[in-house]
Amino acid sequence: MNAQMVLTMGQEALLMLLMVSAPVLAVVLIVGLVIGLFQAVTQINEATLAFVPKLVAAVAVFAIAGPWMLTMLVEYIRRTIESIPSAVI
Repeated sequence: MNAQMVLTMGQEALLMLLMVSAPVLAVVLIVGLVIGLFQAVTQINEATLAFVPKLVAAVAVFAIAGPWMLTMLVEYIRRTIESIPSAVI
Protein backbone atom coordinates (compact mmCIF):
# COMPACT_ATOMS: atom_id res chain seq x y z
CA MET A 1 0.00 0.00 0.00
CA ASN A 2 1.54 3.26 -1.07
CA ALA A 3 0.79 6.82 -0.05
CA GLN A 4 -1.40 7.44 -3.10
CA MET A 5 -3.75 4.59 -2.16
CA VAL A 6 -4.03 5.85 1.41
CA LEU A 7 -4.84 9.37 0.24
CA THR A 8 -7.39 8.07 -2.26
CA MET A 9 -9.09 5.95 0.40
CA GLY A 10 -9.16 8.90 2.79
CA GLN A 11 -10.61 11.17 0.12
CA GLU A 12 -13.32 8.61 -0.71
CA ALA A 13 -14.13 8.23 2.99
CA LEU A 14 -14.52 11.98 3.47
CA LEU A 15 -16.66 12.27 0.34
CA MET A 16 -18.88 9.42 1.57
CA LEU A 17 -19.19 11.10 4.97
CA LEU A 18 -20.25 14.34 3.29
CA MET A 19 -22.77 12.64 1.02
CA VAL A 20 -24.40 10.63 3.80
CA SER A 21 -24.57 13.42 6.35
CA ALA A 22 -25.60 16.25 4.00
CA PRO A 23 -29.36 15.55 3.86
CA VAL A 24 -29.76 15.48 7.63
CA LEU A 25 -27.55 18.51 8.21
CA ALA A 26 -29.28 20.55 5.52
CA VAL A 27 -32.79 19.83 6.79
CA VAL A 28 -31.86 20.49 10.42
CA LEU A 29 -30.15 23.73 9.39
CA ILE A 30 -33.22 24.94 7.49
CA VAL A 31 -35.57 23.98 10.33
CA GLY A 32 -33.27 25.72 12.81
CA LEU A 33 -33.25 28.90 10.73
CA VAL A 34 -37.04 28.89 10.40
CA ILE A 35 -37.52 28.30 14.13
CA GLY A 36 -34.93 30.96 14.97
CA LEU A 37 -36.69 33.44 12.71
CA PHE A 38 -40.03 32.55 14.31
CA GLN A 39 -38.57 33.06 17.79
CA ALA A 40 -37.06 36.39 16.80
CA VAL A 41 -40.32 37.65 15.32
CA THR A 42 -42.53 36.52 18.20
CA GLN A 43 -39.92 37.13 20.94
CA ILE A 44 -40.57 33.66 22.34
CA ASN A 45 -37.36 32.31 23.84
CA GLU A 46 -38.11 28.69 24.63
CA ALA A 47 -35.39 26.04 24.36
CA THR A 48 -37.75 23.16 23.59
CA LEU A 49 -39.27 25.16 20.74
CA ALA A 50 -35.88 25.05 19.02
CA PHE A 51 -34.98 21.46 19.93
CA VAL A 52 -38.11 19.43 19.27
CA PRO A 53 -38.75 20.48 15.64
CA LYS A 54 -35.10 19.81 14.75
CA LEU A 55 -35.34 16.37 16.32
CA VAL A 56 -38.56 15.58 14.46
CA ALA A 57 -37.04 16.81 11.18
CA ALA A 58 -33.92 14.69 11.68
CA VAL A 59 -36.01 11.58 12.39
CA ALA A 60 -38.13 12.28 9.30
CA VAL A 61 -35.05 12.62 7.11
CA PHE A 62 -33.62 9.39 8.50
CA ALA A 63 -36.94 7.66 7.78
CA ILE A 64 -37.05 8.97 4.21
CA ALA A 65 -33.36 8.91 3.22
CA GLY A 66 -32.23 6.13 5.56
CA PRO A 67 -32.38 3.33 2.99
CA TRP A 68 -30.34 5.40 0.53
CA MET A 69 -27.78 6.23 3.23
CA LEU A 70 -27.49 2.59 4.24
CA THR A 71 -27.08 1.49 0.62
CA MET A 72 -24.33 4.05 0.06
CA LEU A 73 -22.47 2.97 3.19
CA VAL A 74 -22.78 -0.74 2.41
CA GLU A 75 -21.48 -0.18 -1.12
CA TYR A 76 -18.54 1.84 0.19
CA ILE A 77 -17.66 -0.81 2.77
CA ARG A 78 -18.00 -3.56 0.15
CA ARG A 79 -15.63 -1.72 -2.22
CA THR A 80 -13.18 -1.09 0.60
CA ILE A 81 -13.15 -4.72 1.72
CA GLU A 82 -12.80 -5.92 -1.87
CA SER A 83 -9.78 -3.65 -2.35
CA ILE A 84 -7.87 -5.21 0.57
CA PRO A 85 -6.14 -7.92 -1.52
CA SER A 86 -4.79 -5.37 -3.99
CA ALA A 87 -3.62 -3.15 -1.14
CA VAL A 88 -1.67 -5.94 0.58
CA ILE A 89 0.37 -6.86 -2.49
